[in-house]
Amino acid sequence: MEQRELLSMTPEELRAFLVELGEPGYRADQIFPQMHKGISPDEMTNLPLALRKKLDEVAIWNLPAVCKKLVSAIDGTVKYLFALSDGNCVESVVMQYEHGNTICISSQVGCRMGCKFCASTIGGKVRDLSAGELLGQVIAAGKDTGERISNIVLMGIGEPLDNYAQVLRFLRLVNHPLGLNIGYRHISLSTCGLVDGIEKLQKEDLPITLSISLHAPDDETRSAIMPVNKRWGVDALLSACRAYFRATGRRISFEYTLISGKNDSPKDAEKLAAVLNSHLRDRKESMPIHVNLIPVNEVAETGFHTSDRAAVRKFAAILEAKGIRATVRRTLGADINASCGQLRRAAAGSAGAE
Repeated sequence: MEQRELLSMTPEELRAFLVELGEPGYRADQIFPQMHKGISPDEMTNLPLALRKKLDEVAIWNLPAVCKKLVSAIDGTVKYLFALSDGNCVESVVMQYEHGNTICISSQVGCRMGCKFCASTIGGKVRDLSAGELLGQVIAAGKDTGERISNIVLMGIGEPLDNYAQVLRFLRLVNHPLGLNIGYRHISLSTCGLVDGIEKLQKEDLPITLSISLHAPDDETRSAIMPVNKRWGVDALLSACRAYFRATGRRISFEYTLISGKNDSPKDAEKLAAVLNSHLRDRKESMPIHVNLIPVNEVAETGFHTSDRAAVRKFAAILEAKGIRATVRRTLGADINASCGQLRRAAAGSAGAE
């Protein structure tokens, strides 16, 4: 029998798997909640020893291992480099807010989207993560910190909609009442703009928050820093956003990374306000628009530099004057370089040097 990954199973699938093994299906109701607390099957003392041995032989149980952990002395942000069972590594970040603990998780090992400002995509995509590996990041971080994770952001390494099936399975699992039971409204998914994925997601009836990594107001600028724009331009992307809002009623957040001399001028702000208002608002319908401004994280390989504070304030003021709510993302974990991608690359570089 081919080994099955336990953490990727729903209770129904786990029940069928146990029956296939000649075991009573009700054991699934014992196993599923304990797994989601980070307890391995061989630690489940309420199970018969024979079943524990059988699961050890025919099933895969792997929580990501903490390969490296950095804790910010400034705000308590925790950055993890998790080692997966095949030796690949991904990053997760736990951030503390007044409303609870938020974890930013990875959906792939590497990324093939090629965004010029992002460390995660340097070296390309290695593979997708399974639903169990996505879930494992949340469980492992909660187990290590000893605190409940109440909010999830899929904005780490990888493009979530490029790993659609496993990400969707993860969302169902992490929301399950017998598991971590994290509400969909406490989950945010960020995409660089895969229109076909957005169109599929709007049919899933999941009240998650969708975040669009826009980063430029026009096709010329966006295509230069985000290759995905060559397939789906700004017009197509914003049309998909409007359709998503109409179908779900859920507000979409737009992420905009400010890069000095590339997309941070007052003219860029004027163009951004114009394109958002023209695509998402008219006399019949006015979609709420929120732009989250993010000073670019400086990565040596990109050569991009952070916009100065005056430019950031000016950019935000122009958007606000045009009726668009704009906030500047608060930098957390500044002393541990908490943005994703660089810790994994450093680890890979060290391994290659050995």
